[in-house]
Amino acid sequence: MTTTRGYHHGDLRRALLDAAVQAIGESGVAALSLRDLARRAGVSHAAPAHHFGDKTGLLTALAAEGFALLADELGRAGDDLLEAGVAYVRFAVGHRAHFEVMFSPDLHRADDPALAAARARAGVALRGRVAALATPSADPERDALAAWSIGHGFVTLWLAGALPPSAGRDPESAARSVIRRLFE
Repeated sequence: MTTTRGYHHGDLRRALLDAAVQAIGESGVAALSLRDLARRAGVSHAAPAHHFGDKTGLLTALAAEGFALLADELGRAGDDLLEAGVAYVRFAVGHRAHFEVMFSPDLHRADDPALAAARARAGVALRGRVAALATPSADPERDALAAWSIGHGFVTLWLAGALPPSAGRDPESAARSVIRRLFE
């Protein structure tokens, strides 16, 4: 007996997430469809629904993965807040599709446990860098929000191509010079 199915994935979930990253990079999140992802992965059009339920489920998984990757990137920066800010920029530039979905709450389910856990882990990583500052603050939560806002605002402007040419061509160098102003 032969099967009509010509392709088998060892990890279809991973293949679909990778296809989603590629598709978002090519056409943006608005054009993303489960049918297209199935075609890209070489599986039936119903296969993505078995793993994610719907497009929102897929984007929720992508956002959770993004926050986990961000937490890892921040962790590699050590205790240095400046380097954590540069790591944030490096993550966003290197994982644009994840970044776009992570910070678009209308695209995913904010109450998803995996997403909430990954988001909390990234938040702890950022707040830990703020807490390591030499000058203790009376309001570390507000300091963390300020640090995040500067890094996030910078990389959002960078990704949109809205920074002046004087910012340079290297996002990490440009971010380092901007974020360093926090310490002056």
